[in-house]
Formats: sequence, structure tokens, C-alpha cells
Amino acid sequence: MTTEDPQWFTSSYSSNGGQCIQVATNLAATCGVIPVRDSKNPNGAVLTFQAESFSSFVAGVKVGEIDTA
Repeated sequence: MTTEDPQWFTSSYSSNGGQCIQVATNLAATCGVIPVRDSKNPNGAVLTFQAESFSSFVAGVKVGEIDTA
């Protein structure tokens, strides 16, 4: 178990249109998870995904397997 804090960042692909998420990839190696939160509500709920699942999701978005519209 680790007491490491999430280091949040917003994607450089974000156009700052207000519909952004923030992720904390620094916990992938130590905890095996990727926390995700709404950038407009940093004190709100945090969703936590298994690192492998989140990685597969991102790969699917990149190759167009997931509808982003």
C-alpha cells in the first residue's frame, strides 16, 4: 500500500472548453490504478480504473474504436 498522492493533469489535447477530465497516471506503477476526476469539480467524486483497463480504453479512442462524439 502507498500513501502517494495523485498528481493530477489535464490532457494537452484539451481545448479548455470546460468539458475536461483530469487523470493521475503516477499511481499506475505503485497501485495499479488510474484515478479520473472532473476538472471543473476537483473536490468532487473520483473514479478509479485499473491501469490496464484505462490503457485499453485510451488505445481504443486513439484508433477510433470508441465514438467520441
